[in-house]
Amino acid sequence: MTFTPWRFFMVAVAGWMNRQQQEVIQYLWVENQILREKLGHKWVILNDSQKRRLAAAATKLGRDLLRQFGTLLLVRKGMPAQGCPR
Repeated sequence: MTFTPWRFFMVAVAGWMNRQQQEVIQYLWVENQILREKLGHKWVILNDSQKRRLAAAATKLGRDLLRQFGTLLLVRKGMPAQGCPR
């Protein structure tokens, strides 16, 4: 496979976008760690709208990925998202 200038440009843009996304993920990871330290063992209380939004986002990620990131909140299948103490 030969790289045409167009193909090279697309690969370069895709690499740049991936790096940007990784930097955003790293920032959010650190932000969550700081919030976890601030909250301590306190419960987080969410309203119904927040629970629905969180559950919808969590469904897209799946349980394994959520466990890997050590989330602040607990989302149970078939139940609304609830704050959980750490």
